[in-house]
Amino acid sequence: MWRSSLPPERVLRVAELGLACVLLVSLVAWTVFERWLDRPLALDAPVVVELPPGGNLTSFLDDLHARGLLAHPHWLLAQARLDGVADKVRAGEYRLEPGLTPRLVLDMLVAGRVVVYAVTLVEGMTVAQVLARLHEQPKLDPALRGAATDSLLGKLDVDAGWPSAEGAFFPDTYQYSRGMSDADILLASHRALRDVLDEEWAARDAGLPYRSPYEALVMASLVEKETGVAEERREIAGVFVRRLQKGMLLQTDPAVIYGLGASFDGNLTREHLRTPGPYNTYLNPGLPPSPIALAGRAAIHAALHPAPGSALYFVARGDGSHEFSASLDEHNRAVRKYQLQRRGDAYRSSPRG
Repeated sequence: MWRSSLPPERVLRVAELGLACVLLVSLVAWTVFERWLDRPLALDAPVVVELPPGGNLTSFLDDLHARGLLAHPHWLLAQARLDGVADKVRAGEYRLEPGLTPRLVLDMLVAGRVVVYAVTLVEGMTVAQVLARLHEQPKLDPALRGAATDSLLGKLDVDAGWPSAEGAFFPDTYQYSRGMSDADILLASHRALRDVLDEEWAARDAGLPYRSPYEALVMASLVEKETGVAEERREIAGVFVRRLQKGMLLQTDPAVIYGLGASFDGNLTREHLRTPGPYNTYLNPGLPPSPIALAGRAAIHAALHPAPGSALYFVARGDGSHEFSASLDEHNRAVRKYQLQRRGDAYRSSPRG
């Protein structure tokens, strides 16, 4: 058995010195490690890096290392394991900005602060235009590309009991991240519309000629397409409501134009107004069978709170606003003043008789 020739006191001193050296080296190493965690990455400009679905922290850090952005990727992996978060990072695109440190990168991955994009659905859009807008977004999965609009609500698994997806979405700006689909946006938009419609319907005026919130939405879409002047929305709604109450035809051009579809060339003629069709409100009594476009909250509110008054007619002045009339004689004078002298056979007046 080996025995030290050193006195016990000397052995203890050597052991203490060795332990002190180990502690010192450990302290230095830890200090270097902590400083490295808070040292900015080698970034001169922002860069977007993706952690794909099914990926892991190791592959993501190796990617940063291969790009020359992160030295010692195994160090950050060790920190993640110490923190118990190595398997808690979230897939997605991450924007790395100059000044970002390894510690902040790890925090970002665990929190899932992915790159967020935005798409805006505008009042007055048709569902075809909505789908086209969504399919222009390069980071949004076009899961519904090619889907027929009449089956759209079914594909979204929405049981609204509505005959059409037209007007079934709320115009607003929606945020999304890579990996989301057009269906995600449409579902969020439809739910937003139902919330707004339910809220506005609950506070509606008494005595309105609507049997359901859906009919109010149809009216709101007509108001949305008839005017871009905020102050006129309730006036337009008032005219339409009074005409419905009196059993008069709505005679609203935007509904006729919607019904013409792709065949409409921008010139609405008297022949169009004589052509039968479900959206021809010059021939058919009551509301059209569905909305004709997306209606914003202001238009929905106007449909449910129409302005009081006696006007039963209005005609476009040509500057975006309208002239309102209580009698057919007044309306005909307004038509002669604002339209017939300018447009010949082209007709743009609503309603007229």
